Amino acid sequence: MTYTILHRLALGLVTMWVVSPLVFASTEILPGDVAESILGKEAPAEVVAAMRERLGLDRPAYVRYWDWLSGLLVGDLGVSLASGREITELISDRLWNTVRLAAITAVISVPLAVILGLVSAMKAGTLLDRTISIGTLCVISVPEFFMAALLVFVFAVQLRWLPAMPILRPDQSFLSSMWSLALPILTLTFAVLAHMTLMTRNAVINVLSSAYIEMALLKGVPNYRIILFHAFPNALSPIINVIALNLAYLVAGVVIVETAFSYPGLARLMVDAVATRDIPLVQACGMIFSVTYVMLNLFADILSIVSNPRLRLSQ
Repeated sequence: MTYTILHRLALGLVTMWVVSPLVFASTEILPGDVAESILGKEAPAEVVAAMRERLGLDRPAYVRYWDWLSGLLVGDLGVSLASGREITELISDRLWNTVRLAAITAVISVPLAVILGLVSAMKAGTLLDRTISIGTLCVISVPEFFMAALLVFVFAVQLRWLPAMPILRPDQSFLSSMWSLALPILTLTFAVLAHMTLMTRNAVINVLSSAYIEMALLKGVPNYRIILFHAFPNALSPIINVIALNLAYLVAGVVIVETAFSYPGLARLMVDAVATRDIPLVQACGMIFSVTYVMLNLFADILSIVSNPRLRLSQ
């Protein structure tokens, strides 16, 4: 087991190393020039060239990549070209806002999805099962921007129960912040709930066709005990994987939600950085999202091996 976990960790590190040049290269091909963005399009060419030299943009790409990667290894994300501030300082508050939004959504959506999936599996083929399945499929089909607009229209415009835009203050209480973040949390919950519910249902139903489940049925074991104590533990591997993917999405894929609600998170910061051609800031945000995605998938992979005896013994 120790060798297997170390092997997975080594693969994760290699993956992050491979991702780094891709992130750097993808930002390098962005159209526009940060020097022109700072000085304006009417600036003389020699002034723009001097600004590019001052910002270090005239150096070869491989030199800038090496400097950027060396800084990442020691925790130095560099300096924002647009504002001149340390990127670590710019990211700290925004990262906390995104993590807070993702954590609250995960605490709500993960247990709810598992419960709905188990209920649907226990009542397979019934009206309740069909209702849950059809409902989740409908939610999957609705784009996030439309869901956000619909929730704002219903709960903020028509009913006036919730604020249309989140208002965050340092002195806010937990209940006040929850009320302020209700609509973004609902939008993200709908975005990830359906996938986890369907995967939980399908994974449990697949396990129910096993021989030991049939033996338990012949012995007269109640259906709920078979689902909760026999089928669910053996269906954890795919469920853990889909939960990890959705948790990674909550941190790295919230661009639409943060933009729709003008939420001051990391994804919104990256969108603003793209608009101003602030390449180092875009690269830092991209690497944070990539590392989060790789680490959560790595964590899910290890948990799947630990929770599944067949996988654990085959390693």
